[in-house]
Amino acid sequence: MTAHQPLRPNWSCVGCGYAWPCPSRQRQFLAQYEGAAVSLALVLSAAMVEAAADLRTLPAGSLHDQFVGWLPQCAPNPRHAAPPSVPIPM
Repeated sequence: MTAHQPLRPNWSCVGCGYAWPCPSRQRQFLAQYEGAAVSLALVLSAAMVEAAADLRTLPAGSLHDQFVGWLPQCAPNPRHAAPPSVPIPM
């Protein structure tokens, strides 16, 4: 169990006092969910929804930045890319 857990209702880190997830917990999450970026995003999104109930005065953008804004951007999956444009004969 990590020492870097959220302390509610202010969502600071028990281990270091930074906003949760703190930099240490972010590194732990990235290692724990390596190869499972979508799962990590879902876990953190669920935590963000819980935090929104506790931190009602914070702007949504701040919560986004704190909980999921630090996640690395995924490269688009070529299997899901739009098909190339085919010219329509006139």
